[in-house]
Amino acid sequence: MHRRRAASPPKVPVRRTIRGRVTAPEGAGVPPGGSGPAAAGGPRPPDMVVLHSDLMADGSPFLIPGDTSQAASAAGQAPRISSLLVKPVSAVCNLDCAYCFYLDRQADPYKDLPARVMTADTLERLVDSYLFYSYPASMFAFQGGEPTLAGLRFFETLVELQQRHGRSGQSVSNAVQTNGVLLDQAWCRLFREFHFLIGLSLDGPEEMHDRYRMNKAGHGTWKKVVAGLEMLQKERVEFNILCVVSQANVHRARELYRFFRGLGVEHMQFIPLAEFQPDGSPMPFSISPEEYGRFLCEVFDLWWPERRKARLRFFDDLAEALAGRKPGACTLHETCDSYVVVEYNGDVYPCDFFVETGWKLGNIMLDSFSEIARRRRRYEFAAQKTLPHADCQVCEFQAVCRGGCPRMRHGPHRRFEDLDYFCPAYKMVFAKVCGPLKRELARLVGRS
Repeated sequence: MHRRRAASPPKVPVRRTIRGRVTAPEGAGVPPGGSGPAAAGGPRPPDMVVLHSDLMADGSPFLIPGDTSQAASAAGQAPRISSLLVKPVSAVCNLDCAYCFYLDRQADPYKDLPARVMTADTLERLVDSYLFYSYPASMFAFQGGEPTLAGLRFFETLVELQQRHGRSGQSVSNAVQTNGVLLDQAWCRLFREFHFLIGLSLDGPEEMHDRYRMNKAGHGTWKKVVAGLEMLQKERVEFNILCVVSQANVHRARELYRFFRGLGVEHMQFIPLAEFQPDGSPMPFSISPEEYGRFLCEVFDLWWPERRKARLRFFDDLAEALAGRKPGACTLHETCDSYVVVEYNGDVYPCDFFVETGWKLGNIMLDSFSEIARRRRRYEFAAQKTLPHADCQVCEFQAVCRGGCPRMRHGPHRRFEDLDYFCPAYKMVFAKVCGPLKRELARLVGRS
């Protein structure tokens, strides 16, 4: 594995401009990087907040890295909220993707509110309170729905508020997950100037992508998304591809991988699709564990010879776990407590897949992040990942997998104590790739 660590951001006072330089990305997903000198070829001005791209992985389809703390008891120290997943327009979107998790979801507390946009007061409270809580390193990720529906001015205001409320030495990271349909030069110049990391949803060549990713009129979106990708490249915006693995592409791993590499994509995250009927059976566009396992094994064979040229989120996370580090992906964490979701109205939840009334942790207009971090409901949610299953207790990969994702345990039959739906896939791919990854890690450690 090719691993390169970015230097920590320098400690400098606040200024009314935010600058930074992105170094080589570290993960996949929306890849974490780091910050370095303020501008290539020149000294850093004496006073500024450092805006850089030391973000992601989170989530979710947009996955976020946590800190090294684990869930504490309700009487102990609360694990820190290491990053935010902000939904400035809630689940509102300008597309109508057939497989969308958020589409017409009955448990959505806001489904009867069509106009959902974060107000200026809520945005300022969010920035001010989280910068205070998270000093010296603050990570913001924006997702939807489609977050660009909040408008360009919303994100311009975001960085203005981060400048205003940042403290001496504070580094700030921003990332946006987008379908790419609204991207133009103005968006891309903002992203480049302030070093946003962009996660762009693209499911492969046109026939694969347009099978499920349609606009409100039922037309394909591939051409607009690829135009957005080309604009990101032209404006030198750092981005990665978020590709949903569905029945449209799961049997075409080689074609899919070569397509992305042919576009010049270096960072890829493959997200397995599994949605379930009320009786627990997978919906037609979902993939089986066996299909996903074979897909990942084939992708690994394609990626391994050029692993120093391209980054795949799944294998980067797995390498981190094998190295004894906390991976970027919360799926491989011991507990689910590394980030929180902030809805458009300030409501806070422990996970993007559980934005439900029963899991609400508070509201930023009423509660501080310190108070939210200590809520008993947050501990209760974090512990769902630790519920024992007999198969996990005797599995050779338990120390890596940590029981998988609670959403994929809970999804089919609404029971957190069940096995992760993709458990057979993980066993298949771990058996194939853990050996090569361990040998590569040992070689790199020996060389260093």
